[in-house]
Amino acid sequence: QIQLVESGGGLVRAGESLRLSCVGSRDTFQYFTMGWFRQAPGKEREFVAGITKRDGRTTYADSAKGRFTISRDDGKKTLYLQMDRLNVDDTAVYYCAASILLDVKMTLGEYSYWGQGTQVTVSS
Repeated sequence: QIQLVESGGGLVRAGESLRLSCVGSRDTFQYFTMGWFRQAPGKEREFVAGITKRDGRTTYADSAKGRFTISRDDGKKTLYLQMDRLNVDDTAVYYCAASILLDVKMTLGEYSYWGQGTQVTVSS
């Protein structure tokens, strides 16, 4: 079991950047494949990016490719999401999640542990 706490959200203007962080509660963080999801008002939660345990292979949603970068520092038990060139469509609550699977999955059900979320608001 692991607890996850996100931070780094806020209010920014279109074109600006933010870096989200997600800290795990235990050293077992390194044994989880990790993902970022987001949920905009009135919409379903959707996959944004993921990174595998061990070899750090990354997967991105089409909306994130070329703008967002996911990374992890297992020594710090921390997952990151660097978000550049933000636009209003990126406004959402962003969640990190942990999966015991080896590969990144884009479906919510494959993730066992979730953080409480951090709000990202992008103004035009």
